[in-house]
Amino acid sequence: MKTLRYVLVLFFALQSNAQISDFDHIDFKKADSIALECKDEGLHNLPKLAYRLTSNLETDAERFRAIYMWVCTNIKNDYSLYSKNLRKRKRFETDTIKLQNWNDKVKKTIFSNLLKNKKTICTGYAYILKEISTLAEIKCEIINGFGRTSTINIETLNTPNHSWNAVLLNDKWYLCDPTWASGIPNPKTNRFQFSYNDGFFFPNPELFAVNHFPAQEKWTLLQRNTPSFQSFLDSPILYGKAYQNLSLHEAPNTMHTTIKKHEKVTFEYQLKKHIASENISLLIDNGFSSTKVKPTSMSINKQHLILEHQFNTIGFYDVHFYIDNDLISTYTVDVKRNNFSAKN
Repeated sequence: MKTLRYVLVLFFALQSNAQISDFDHIDFKKADSIALECKDEGLHNLPKLAYRLTSNLETDAERFRAIYMWVCTNIKNDYSLYSKNLRKRKRFETDTIKLQNWNDKVKKTIFSNLLKNKKTICTGYAYILKEISTLAEIKCEIINGFGRTSTINIETLNTPNHSWNAVLLNDKWYLCDPTWASGIPNPKTNRFQFSYNDGFFFPNPELFAVNHFPAQEKWTLLQRNTPSFQSFLDSPILYGKAYQNLSLHEAPNTMHTTIKKHEKVTFEYQLKKHIASENISLLIDNGFSSTKVKPTSMSINKQHLILEHQFNTIGFYDVHFYIDNDLISTYTVDVKRNNFSAKN
């Protein structure tokens, strides 16, 4: 029992602030260029691919970066298969036999498409990242859990719907999401287009936890304040650009806030880099019109950003936070009459 307790303490002690800033001393340009040079490689000879990606790099961090970059820039996201899988799993959730049969069938489809067409869903991304990393003698795990985006219906989010990875480097575990890093739907065709997002490579675990909830709690990599599943569901919506601009989201910690007329809502963030105040705005939608405004007050101290916005008209508002033209996060604010007693 003492040995188990020691192992658990050691596991969490090594996770303190495990994020990309640990590697500020490493230039990943060489790893990225090697991944680009291997663009035409297929998945039929994984040992050869692993060797080409890693043999000329000095550290495990660089070697993993080359593998990760290759996966993110060569594997397409199969949105149609993802949607079909969700529908089938929902349909069979009360029938264990049919659900197992479907899971067995879809696994074959996932890996067949991955091998033949370099096209897959999150399970395939996480799998191939782990397989190539293992061949390079880098310990990498698949993490299954819940992912939350603006299109997810939280009312029906009762079974795991996403997979990502954790990798062990220098005795620390780091998180990454190759699926969400690889690209986005084309706004016109809704088809996948490569658009690499470096923010999902070793993000701050506290930021990651806003829209990733692992099935096993230890994979939050958080030593304290581990979110409950309900608090995860109640969280604000974060977009991909949040990971490029923020190291931490601090407030509001819920999607929905209820206030009284003339009260203020506080928004608080840790920025990755300095951002000029003129590049910060809120888009407020009352259901009839959208208006881009400057917050009522703003404070930037080093990279700590605090915004306050006062709501002077009753109503229900969607509030979108922007940095330049990047949509960062979304909240809802219900503004009640002054005689309404509510908690912020």
